[in-house]
Amino acid sequence: MPGSRHPNASRRGYAGGVIETLAVANYRSLRELVLPLGRLNVVTGANGVGKSSLYRSLAMLSDVSRGELIGSLAREGGLPSTLWAGPSQFSRGMRDGSQPVQGTVRKGAIALRLGFATEDFGYAIDVGLPQPGDTRFDRDPEIKREVLWAGPKWSPPATLADRNRGLVNVRNAEGTWVDTHHYMPSHDSMLTELADPVGAPAVFLLRDRIRSWRFYDHFRSDRDAPARQPQVATRTPVLAHDGRDLAAAIATIEEVGDRGALADAVADAFPGSTLEVQGSSTSMLLAMQQPGMLRSLSAAEFSDGTLRYLMWLAALLTPRPPELMVINEPETSLHTDLLPALGRLIRRAARESQVWVVTHSDVLAAALREEDDCHSFDLVKELGETRWAGQDLLSTPAWKWPSR
Repeated sequence: MPGSRHPNASRRGYAGGVIETLAVANYRSLRELVLPLGRLNVVTGANGVGKSSLYRSLAMLSDVSRGELIGSLAREGGLPSTLWAGPSQFSRGMRDGSQPVQGTVRKGAIALRLGFATEDFGYAIDVGLPQPGDTRFDRDPEIKREVLWAGPKWSPPATLADRNRGLVNVRNAEGTWVDTHHYMPSHDSMLTELADPVGAPAVFLLRDRIRSWRFYDHFRSDRDAPARQPQVATRTPVLAHDGRDLAAAIATIEEVGDRGALADAVADAFPGSTLEVQGSSTSMLLAMQQPGMLRSLSAAEFSDGTLRYLMWLAALLTPRPPELMVINEPETSLHTDLLPALGRLIRRAARESQVWVVTHSDVLAAALREEDDCHSFDLVKELGETRWAGQDLLSTPAWKWPSR
């Protein structure tokens, strides 16, 4: 059910609970999208309906915590090229087809908004353009408003930290507003500039939690992929985003992680097979012993699908689970027969982390939906706007954007 919380969440580090609501406004086809999330979330839909935009919106929130949001938008062509390009409002006639879809004069300010909320806290950021004449960089995005609040819904009394253009105020432990006397540059987030464990502990904790989010959307499996080569032998609890330290990550799971789960996951996908980490104390290489083979096959000999599955295995069985793991099209290069095993692996990972999966595979989506707390979103486009099938007022979480 939307908004459910795992019973062991606090034991596993969910200090503020799983993300229950994700909100995006005016980013590409996401004119105004508010989603109810659970521990395991699967996003499906045809090409071009907005799955990648939704994935990118989560990545942009992560960029904020590292001070990289403005550069990230610049690499996408700048804020104007990423904004919703349709009408600011749809009339009833536009929606029922009796009236053509027409643009209108923009009445509100240019605003790209991102936000999320857990049971215990929420955060929202509003990005726009500078006033004409204020700067030579008049196409460079500016952060207009940032708010951190207590509880799942924003309201002025619940606000813990508030950045309005360049001015920032925080609420102290006694509930009193404190002027930080810190003037924030328009391109910097309070998550990077104000994160202080003493002066602004709520901002500090939020920044570190967002920085723990992990994204996987491109594992290299070509002939020259780093995962096929010998790797430096160093303890690796978190697999790199491209899988380059696969052998070390597998060795780390064997030493400090769940060896039983590792063996079971390999046997589930490749019955009778076992993994081997070969090499010395300075260099490691992954290999696999398969039934009927007189020698182990090295990573250089793995098929693309086998190598990719093993990289997903290393990522999902990490001994250091993140609060949120976001994975994009994990079915790439995998044979259909491997997808149920991958689904079971992802469902297991959702016991330790909140997991978000974007997929084109009906087989994988069906395997994930076997989880009781799987929130499934089939994205569709209506008049150029991304929505999720079955969305209505009752299923959409309540959300309010802080005004400028």
